[in-house]
Amino acid sequence: MLYRIRHHGNTAYLFGTIHVGRPGFFPLEPQVTRALESAGKLVLELDVRDDAPFQAALKKHGLYMGDDTIEHHLSSANLAQLRNTLRQFDIPFENIRHMKPWIVANLLIGLDLERNGYRRSDGIEMFLLSFASKQSKTVQELESAELQMALFDSMPDATQEQYLRENLAELGDGEAMKRSQALIDAWAKADSKALDDIVRELPKEKTATAEFTRSVLLDKRNPEMANKIEALLRNDKTSFVGVGLLHLVGERGLPNLLRERGYEVEKLY
Repeated sequence: MLYRIRHHGNTAYLFGTIHVGRPGFFPLEPQVTRALESAGKLVLELDVRDDAPFQAALKKHGLYMGDDTIEHHLSSANLAQLRNTLRQFDIPFENIRHMKPWIVANLLIGLDLERNGYRRSDGIEMFLLSFASKQSKTVQELESAELQMALFDSMPDATQEQYLRENLAELGDGEAMKRSQALIDAWAKADSKALDDIVRELPKEKTATAEFTRSVLLDKRNPEMANKIEALLRNDKTSFVGVGLLHLVGERGLPNLLRERGYEVEKLY
């Protein structure tokens, strides 16, 4: 999905990304590469080439300190399910013992995607960064690793445990990959209806994962992202903004928020 946002002669292209990919996804559509070529600046949620901020935020928000470990935060049933899932992924329990439940869940989801041929090294952001580097474009971040991890860490202990439990169940029955595949397929086909359906279903799902995704990862971040895009439109002639695909869809998605604020929003495809 690619949008063109205009304001007083300035333009921001808004492109929906997915954070994993396959080599066959590239090159991207000509409309995307032309928009990126014309932009003076590439703007992403994070510059994923820089690992240091991620590691610092991980230590602060994703790990237990001292003698505290994940065993102290899970019921015996959930701990047993976690150990079982770790064996299926050939991960020693000791490797994740000091990690909080939310980051263990996200780690396992990422490994499940890798097993099915999708890797972060082939993610859309990496392609955009490589493209921009060849043209010596400025790269700017919309957010920070600190912000993103703090949002996950804001979940209370009980919610983190529920988040892990739900994701372990979906990893076990294949539902996790089914959901990921549906999103990837919708991105690959530029299927707006499928994407709208995914976002529309979130409030109907009475799970910690769905509620956190909707209320925190989308509804809380989108207005702040819109503020940053407004600043780009005030200060930059042309910029190219790549953000996670789900930030672009639904009534509270970025295109609608910017349209409500009076900007000219045109969907290119």
